[in-house]
Amino acid sequence: MLRDHAKLVQFFSQCEEVVGRKKLQKMIYIMKKCGLPFEERYQFHFYGPYSEELTLRVEELCNLGFLEEMKEKKSGYHQYRYTLTPDGKEFLGHYDDLSMPPMDALIEAMNGRSSRFLELVSTMVYFDHLTKEEVNDKIHQVKGKLNYTTEEIDEAWQFIDDMKEKTSH
Repeated sequence: MLRDHAKLVQFFSQCEEVVGRKKLQKMIYIMKKCGLPFEERYQFHFYGPYSEELTLRVEELCNLGFLEEMKEKKSGYHQYRYTLTPDGKEFLGHYDDLSMPPMDALIEAMNGRSSRFLELVSTMVYFDHLTKEEVNDKIHQVKGKLNYTTEEIDEAWQFIDDMKEKTSH
């Protein structure tokens, strides 16, 4: 039961911090779509793929003292910053056999991106059963208010290819 929690703790152990709940949701989803064994189920919501299970697991990890959630007020809204605690590192020590593939390259690539960009990428991979042209049309349909440019969409396609390349080695 706690193996799925341990996988998340391992994720947090490999990134110094994650800033933003939306960014966290998108990072885990993109890694799952790249073949990493995260078990959280996702549905499509207003900001793209969203997992209630992930939200609850992160809340549980915070309540157990394995993650620290810092709430910051930033230009009129609240932003959340997540970091692993020493207790979280100790907890991870009980799960030597997780056999998670290395995530550092994926985490580094995504953590340096905006949540807006990761929302675009995660939405694109959510519709990976469609052709590239259909995905591009779908982006304009479901994300029309965000006014993604052709350049941003092309950059997202390149990013997706790069992420797949990082996980194929």
